[in-house]
Amino acid sequence: MSSESKNSPMKALIGIGIIALLFASVFLLKAPPKEVVPAELQAVLWPEPRQLTSFELPEAGGKALDLSRLEDRWTLLFFGYTSCPDVCPMALSVMKAVYDDLAEYPQIQAKTQVVFVSVDPERDSPEHVAEYAAYFDKNFIGVTGPVKAVDGLAKQMSAGYIREEPEEGGSYQVSHTGSIYLIGPKQRVHGAFSPPHNPKVITEQYLGILKLRG
Repeated sequence: MSSESKNSPMKALIGIGIIALLFASVFLLKAPPKEVVPAELQAVLWPEPRQLTSFELPEAGGKALDLSRLEDRWTLLFFGYTSCPDVCPMALSVMKAVYDDLAEYPQIQAKTQVVFVSVDPERDSPEHVAEYAAYFDKNFIGVTGPVKAVDGLAKQMSAGYIREEPEEGGSYQVSHTGSIYLIGPKQRVHGAFSPPHNPKVITEQYLGILKLRG
């Protein structure tokens, strides 16, 4: 057997290896660079944005909040209820301060909306929730809806709430998530600002997220 015949299998293996390396290099060149999340945003951003699916929550005036209302803008969203004694008004005050801070960046403010979703539809009508949200800022959106619809959106965003046992007289409170969720222009949840909330810190983090993913 000639030396050329003996080396044929080896040459074939080398050739296959070279082709494999070429394919791997092409794949690596085409693969998008891995996102580097700054330390100050790691507690806010989820590793991967979560795509929202269809939902609909009634709004005052016969309108409704749905996926189309979240398109092409960034949304700060909070779950609560109008009878909430402290957490909700504090969160809405924080979002008001953040929204006002964005006045320094008119184009960003114009593409930012704030949504308050009531998890207490038994006591909160769409009209009442809208009035409550507008008390903090006329541009804020307040919505609620049937329990099933509210539950569906809350679960999509990993937000929880529990209606507590009624007190004497029938009044009750609702324990709920205290985070402010951030939804992007492609209707994906990018993360959440956990309490305690500092408006200046949230504004800085939000602007940083826009630079990273905007």
